[in-house]
Amino acid sequence: MSDRIDLAALPHDFLWGTATSAYQIEGAVAEDGRTPSIWDTFSHTPGRIDNGDHGDVACDHYHRWREDIDLMRRLGTNAYRLSIAWPRVLPGGDGPVNPEGLAFYDQLVDALLEAGITPSVTLYHWDLPQVLQDRGGWPERDTAEHFAAYAQAVAARLGDRVHHWATLNEPSCSAWIGHLEGTMAPGLTDLTAAVRASYHLLLGHGLAVQALRAAAPDAEIGIVNNLSTVRPAGDRPEDEAAARRHDGHVNRWWLDPVHGCGFPADMREVYGVDLPERPGDLETIAAPLDWLGLNYYFPAQVTDDPAGPAPHARSVRRPGVPRTGMDWEIDASGIETLLLRLTHEYGARRIYVTENGCAYPDVIRPDGTVDDPERQDYLVEHLAACASAARKGAPLAGYFAWSLLDNFEWAYGYDKRFGLVHVDYRTQQRTIKNTGHRYTDIIHHHRTQSHHTT
Repeated sequence: MSDRIDLAALPHDFLWGTATSAYQIEGAVAEDGRTPSIWDTFSHTPGRIDNGDHGDVACDHYHRWREDIDLMRRLGTNAYRLSIAWPRVLPGGDGPVNPEGLAFYDQLVDALLEAGITPSVTLYHWDLPQVLQDRGGWPERDTAEHFAAYAQAVAARLGDRVHHWATLNEPSCSAWIGHLEGTMAPGLTDLTAAVRASYHLLLGHGLAVQALRAAAPDAEIGIVNNLSTVRPAGDRPEDEAAARRHDGHVNRWWLDPVHGCGFPADMREVYGVDLPERPGDLETIAAPLDWLGLNYYFPAQVTDDPAGPAPHARSVRRPGVPRTGMDWEIDASGIETLLLRLTHEYGARRIYVTENGCAYPDVIRPDGTVDDPERQDYLVEHLAACASAARKGAPLAGYFAWSLLDNFEWAYGYDKRFGLVHVDYRTQQRTIKNTGHRYTDIIHHHRTQSHHTT
């Protein structure tokens, strides 16, 4: 079943997981004291989301979490990456903690541990409380400070049992797509706001690291970035320069400051926006981390686009290259390249692939099964590339498939299905797809192999 993957280089205590995020699966958006997030507002704004979809119910995980933990057990996973909904825990964005909101995650963590599943908690997966957006959102420094207070509140409650923490998920999406491109919440197209948001997201990360270490001394803390390999579309010097700018935009701007290198000077020049720096900020942003999270989906091939928005680089399609249902190019070698780059260029001591997966249309067969051979091939090819990176020295400690469930796929609504488990949104029935069964076989193969070699 896993004959195309040599798993021997993966450590025996490798975390085999799945990943989700709060707004994409929980639903119950107005229950037990939760207030709206920027994604509630954005998704209910006409024209923003395909089909007019929204996350009001999503996968109803808030009520069906026991069933979802059982699915994790059936898949054979030993880790689960979830996110906490900030507006569920601090409905005012700051101030008093909502006991019912924290109680939900309290019981979820206990049940995961009872099932032998390690909880990996992400504090921010894009659902900023709308009340904080109304006060300026991430372009304002106060939001970074409120984020640290929120991190402290969550860690004070869960830190005795949760040891695996991520501060931010894909801050590049929050800043660039949410504030520059405008196709994610809060839906702005303002370069100055975007750059200021990028700065305060990373400052919030650093402040949250401090808060986590104070509240949960045993915490293992990382940050999750969505990275891409970047190559020029042609051999013109202009395209080479565009690829360098695009790499700065999607990769270096997020990696360099966290590793003590500051914000890249070339990108500061490209953006032309003064950073809201204060003394000591860069040291805070570069707080030592225990691990790095890599989300990888597709590579980028770019050409110079001087008339376009920063970074003045436009992605182009490579003809004849296979693509997913999201129209994303498939290149499994990219995940190996990035794992090795994090290892050699940034000195990563431990890396988790915190998201990796693909969307395709699913068809339920008359016998009730969901056969998804393209997704199976994607999983196997990318896991093989991960194992290859580990053989070459990448300190890879775990892999979290995106996603456990089909879910609300942001601006794409419910049409794009990434899950190992199919969800009938009308009935909420869950069905493990054949890719989920393949994942189970791979996990079992690794455990058997590890048992025989230890």
